[in-house]
Amino acid sequence: MNRTDFLRTLAGSSLAVGALADFAFAETSSGILLETAPFKQAPLPYDFAALEPSIDKLTMEIHYGKHHAAYVKNLNDAVKGTEYEKKTLEEIVKTAGKAPAAIRNNGGGHWNHTFFWEVMGAGKGGVPKGAVADAINAQFGSFDKFKEAFGKAATTRFGSGWAWLTAKDGKLAISSTANQDNPIMDIAEVKGTPILGLDVWEHAYYLHYQNKRADYIAAFWNVVNWDKVAENLKKA
Repeated sequence: MNRTDFLRTLAGSSLAVGALADFAFAETSSGILLETAPFKQAPLPYDFAALEPSIDKLTMEIHYGKHHAAYVKNLNDAVKGTEYEKKTLEEIVKTAGKAPAAIRNNGGGHWNHTFFWEVMGAGKGGVPKGAVADAINAQFGSFDKFKEAFGKAATTRFGSGWAWLTAKDGKLAISSTANQDNPIMDIAEVKGTPILGLDVWEHAYYLHYQNKRADYIAAFWNVVNWDKVAENLKKA
């Protein structure tokens, strides 16, 4: 169901006002993931300069405004007139192994970036607390050991791709995927619900860090939104 259909369904209902206020359908990442074509970007949840100095303003402007926007446009072009035009973004991504390459790649790119923007934030970083800290300590021994393992997955991903922290059956796992694949895809080697992800495509860091991917990964910890990670873990 897209935003228009959703609003029509609610029209005249006594629940309309409350549902619109609570769901914020087209303005949240969860709403974006549940919409069908034409797909669109959720608004960036902070200013382009908000993540400086860890991630610079120009990189964010290009990354969100050019790269992510291109995935959305290309996905809309690819699904037009096909069965995928009626599928939600989440449905497309979960069955990506059966989809044409253009739909798999651009659908993954849209999903991954929508997720990525929300696990970062201004004035964030630090160390996780509560359930996230407990889960990390139980699985990896300590936060420092987790950072080392996650950093290794991100650093050693050859070429372009992503590093992930996922939850499945009460356990956490670290993995990486090539290109715009992710752990909810049917073709993922390590499947699970992503609770944290890091884009290691060169366009995510090259303007500021050039070939120093490790420096970009180290800076990422300064902007991780652990509150959002905790929310993701709770839903996993």
